[in-house]
Amino acid sequence: MKNNKYTKERKSSKKTNIKKRNNRKAMKIVVILLLLIIIGLVSTFVYKIYQNGGGLSGTLATLLGEDKESLENLEPIQVLILGESGVDDYKLADTIMVASYNPKTQQASLMSIPRDTYVGSRNRKTATQNYLASYKINSVYRSGTNIPEAIERINDLTGLNLENYVIIDTDALIKLVDAIGGVTFNVPIDMDYDDTTQDLHIHLKAGEQLIDGNKAEQLLRFRHNNDGSTYPTEYGQQDLGRMRTQREFIQETLKQTLKLENIFKIKQIIDIMAENVKTNMQIENLKSYVPVAVNFDVNNLQTGVVPGESEMCNGVSIYVADEKDTKELVEKLFSYDEPTEQTDSSQENVESNTNNSSSSISKNVKVEVLNGSGSSSKLKEVVNKLKEAGYTVSKQGTTNSTARTTITNRTNQSSTITDEIKEMLGVGNVTTGSKNSNVDISIVIGKDY
Repeated sequence: MKNNKYTKERKSSKKTNIKKRNNRKAMKIVVILLLLIIIGLVSTFVYKIYQNGGGLSGTLATLLGEDKESLENLEPIQVLILGESGVDDYKLADTIMVASYNPKTQQASLMSIPRDTYVGSRNRKTATQNYLASYKINSVYRSGTNIPEAIERINDLTGLNLENYVIIDTDALIKLVDAIGGVTFNVPIDMDYDDTTQDLHIHLKAGEQLIDGNKAEQLLRFRHNNDGSTYPTEYGQQDLGRMRTQREFIQETLKQTLKLENIFKIKQIIDIMAENVKTNMQIENLKSYVPVAVNFDVNNLQTGVVPGESEMCNGVSIYVADEKDTKELVEKLFSYDEPTEQTDSSQENVESNTNNSSSSISKNVKVEVLNGSGSSSKLKEVVNKLKEAGYTVSKQGTTNSTARTTITNRTNQSSTITDEIKEMLGVGNVTTGSKNSNVDISIVIGKDY
């Protein structure tokens, strides 16, 4: 009996061991199959990335469901950006910009339009106060109920053919900036302003700091302090200063957004836009530009402000654009003609003629140099470089500490001049500004020099 029981137990144990071995074999086969499937999927994904150009751009294209052909066929995009602020049903477009991006040439431009720009059809000298006030461009906006006419008036002013618009309100701005972890920015001056009617309270100290969404709203809406003081003249006072701050903050925001750690937050950013931004474009279609836009060098962003002068007309303060200068600025910022191929000899002649022309022109160009770098030796170095190149340095001094060097074209000088100065300095964001102190070009030396 014992032997029979032992024999049965051995047979049972043997069957159990065989079953375990079979299970282990089956498990190994399943694991191997899963690994093969994973390797196949990864290989396919990697191959698609390779087909889409590789690198970060190719990875993003693959993740977003785009392909190389669709990216190569992307058309230039031009859009009117309106920053909306106010309370309840009374909102004005305090920020008005035209933005353009060409994915084929990696060129981008940003042009500010002063909110008090007069866009009426009547002669401003004889127009009534009510008409003048109603046809400042931010008033034409009429709380977002009159966008078609606002676009039409801006097209008449600039000669552009804008169709698309994006309206960003305060909530959207706060969420977008917070989504990318804030933006490191050099606040140009101390800002201290309160407006209880709008529940707007601006309290920022000058200097480089991390700007979160709440601070971004304060920064971009600031024009003057409670005591009436505003940005320094060389920076651009009141609205001109605010528009410059807005453009420079956008540049820094783009840099932050295009950092590797934020690239994969693009879906979150698109979701925020879809929920909080008003536009006549399909937000989903904009994602096609992301894989190409990550290759854009934000330092090459061209910026400017519609040239003109502020004046009082029948008791109303308006900004009058200079038609000729505005047309030339628009052509400079938004004409993306492909460069024509030239032979080596013809190219040399062009460069030679350009250099000669620049040299002769530079002798008649008056330049002011303001030092925001904190280093007196840098001021001396820049002044010497300009004088050696034939420029007349008519004014030099110090200004508030600033992170970036700017070159402001105040009298619509040839882009050859500003490009030469930028190349000479090795840095510099080229902008346009109002006429000031009988100088043609204003240079503010930043810490980046």
